Amino acid sequence: MPFVPPLPATVAADPAGFLRTMFQAAVERAMPQRVLPSHLPPPPRGRTLVIGAGKAGGAMAAAVDALWPAEAPLSGLVITRYGHVPPAYRAAPGRIEVVEAAHPVPDAAGLAASQRLLSMTHGLTAHDLVLCLISGGGSSLLTVPAEGLTLADKQRVNQQLLASGAAIDEMNCVRKHLSAIKGGRLAARCAPAQVLTLLISDVPGDDPAVIASGPTVPDPTTCADALAVVDRHGIDLPPAARAALSEGRWESPKPGDPRLAGQQVRVVATPRASLQAAAELAQRHGLAAHVLGDDLEGESRQVGALHAAMARSVRRHGTPFAAPCVLLSGGETTVTVKRAGGRGGRAGEFALGCLQGLAGEPGVWALAADTDGIDGSEGNAGALVRPDSADRAAALGLSLRDHLDRHDSYGWFQRLDDLVDTGPTFTNVNDFRALLIA
Repeated sequence: MPFVPPLPATVAADPAGFLRTMFQAAVERAMPQRVLPSHLPPPPRGRTLVIGAGKAGGAMAAAVDALWPAEAPLSGLVITRYGHVPPAYRAAPGRIEVVEAAHPVPDAAGLAASQRLLSMTHGLTAHDLVLCLISGGGSSLLTVPAEGLTLADKQRVNQQLLASGAAIDEMNCVRKHLSAIKGGRLAARCAPAQVLTLLISDVPGDDPAVIASGPTVPDPTTCADALAVVDRHGIDLPPAARAALSEGRWESPKPGDPRLAGQQVRVVATPRASLQAAAELAQRHGLAAHVLGDDLEGESRQVGALHAAMARSVRRHGTPFAAPCVLLSGGETTVTVKRAGGRGGRAGEFALGCLQGLAGEPGVWALAADTDGIDGSEGNAGALVRPDSADRAAALGLSLRDHLDRHDSYGWFQRLDDLVDTGPTFTNVNDFRALLIA
């Protein structure tokens, strides 16, 4: 084993606490009040309508309300997840209404709010401005079923997609083609007004057409593409939906559609920028930081095992990086549910896979968390892995294999008191993962 210098003193004093601080730096870099000011245009000749959806929607609305001139007309409606309205804006609502609804499976509140949002686009003129605030989670929050489908139909399809292991771009391809509001349809309803979409990205590659299923962005995918995803993952579609997709009747607005001409789209916060903020923090503390990528995908436990293998190589052989260091990555992994009943999400499952892959390797700490503050089915953001995690679990009689088989990362890390619990962060740039290697 090569000689390994000690951790910097500020890191060695509390390695797990340092990982939590890095996570907070990543979240702070993506906060709406930080990223929106430089992207807001001057007020138009007409009125300004603010619409949108996503887990960051409440904070984005609050930031726009605070920054917009008091004398300029401003109104609108933004939909966010239950519990994701910033406390100050909840206590003193502003000019933009914020409605809460369900995520990741849509509910009646989201449907009613989305229908109201669509009605607000009636009568817009070329002198008006529509600010569309979009962030991750908008696919389920912004829900208006295609003609012939019900909310219950959408709920069933969404639940199947979430359990199928489909990648986010695949899921959103299907969602766009079963919707009357996504896949560019919302922007088409706003014509002839000016539309400026401000996006906080939670998807690998930061493709605006994928973020929240691209409600204001031309959709390059087709009904045939959606049907291929459905068949590939064994999704049971309602007969009306299968017929419509097969016949191409639910096609979405495509690039070049004149209704979307001249509209602007800006990505204001990205996973890479947040990972870079965490890396900069580590470097200020004298610790080398390596960003492996902001767009990693795959089964959560397998991605965790691959990170563990790299950590072992760093400790034992000094490759591909020298220790001490921190490895950072982002993206959106998936959990293919093969056995129902567990609690947790993809960050927790990554942490379990990482712990299994480390196989007792000393000197490695890991943190995996979702930057929106909620990992899957419970209220935690993610979980921590420590060098003694396996030993403490054995003392409690916990079976790692059993918890992995049941997708019960929450139960495992709750017993170890190693959940990362932040509550809603009011932003969302997807998964954050950090491995600290001593």
